Amino acid sequence: MKKTVCALIGLGRIASLLEDDALREKPCTHAGAMRGNRDCNLAAGCDSDGERRQLFAQKWQVPVYEDAALMLKTHKPAILAIATHPDSHYDYCRMAASLGVPVVICEKPLADNLAQARKIARLTQPGGTTIITNHERRYSQDYIRAAKILEGGKLGAILSARAVLYMGKNKRLVDVFWHDGTHLADALMFLTGSVLKHKKSWGSPLSSKTGTAWLEGSLKAGQKPPVPVVIEVGAGRDHLVFEIEFSCEKGRLRIGNGVFEVWESAKSPYAENFRSLKQTGETFDGRTGYFANMVKDAVLCAKDRARQPASGAAHGLRVIEYLNSVMAWKN
Repeated sequence: MKKTVCALIGLGRIASLLEDDALREKPCTHAGAMRGNRDCNLAAGCDSDGERRQLFAQKWQVPVYEDAALMLKTHKPAILAIATHPDSHYDYCRMAASLGVPVVICEKPLADNLAQARKIARLTQPGGTTIITNHERRYSQDYIRAAKILEGGKLGAILSARAVLYMGKNKRLVDVFWHDGTHLADALMFLTGSVLKHKKSWGSPLSSKTGTAWLEGSLKAGQKPPVPVVIEVGAGRDHLVFEIEFSCEKGRLRIGNGVFEVWESAKSPYAENFRSLKQTGETFDGRTGYFANMVKDAVLCAKDRARQPASGAAHGLRVIEYLNSVMAWKN
């Protein structure tokens, strides 16, 4: 069977280098997932940095290029991963579309501003290039299970949500918000089938490297009442936290990095005629398959041009719309 030709533009951490992290689930990079998929042929890579090109060529034993257009014309990939800085995503997506690349996997955030995110989304008109936004939790088995639990209704209606994002001591809150808040915002929308809207902010300004910013908003799905949500983005911590907690009529669900908890309402052992929350014991262990599943989706999209990816350009645009609304809000 003929393999699907794959290539990358941008050969840094998420493209290749993180594969050397001994503690991360593998594959954890675009190159690792492409090489690990039996339907894929990792054919080439491109980067403006000579050292990164050399490292990539040594690790994956493929040709490397400084000129992206030359690489695309030479290898004609069916799948192209773009893992460059967000301000270049539109230019590379447009180049790929103009050269007829069937599927582009674009790193998050989809773009560094709303105007370019909209331009990228417009490239995905019927018959055009399929663009997958790397919102990896849409492909992660623990988040997929959590979404089914919430949708199944055993916890009752979702009444509120709280999300927490800490990414170390010295980063500006705005950088944490754009880099990892992208994942957080999309996860909230994926888990609830909703659109996340911003209402107001308080606490530390996002330009700060200290303190905590609180972002208040809501999750809206169809005719259902909006679900209030508060996102906490904090600096000054010496640890990483990425967590979401849903409070429901009959229980609670908490999910995040290394966290998967389901709580259900039960007769209270602490007070008569009251009910308390009790952990069900349901956990998630093992591989999430987040990167591998994304590449599987890309292969299926390359083979079936009418297929809609699990994480498309529309999802990426929706996140940028939310991020933009937070940045535009004034006290």
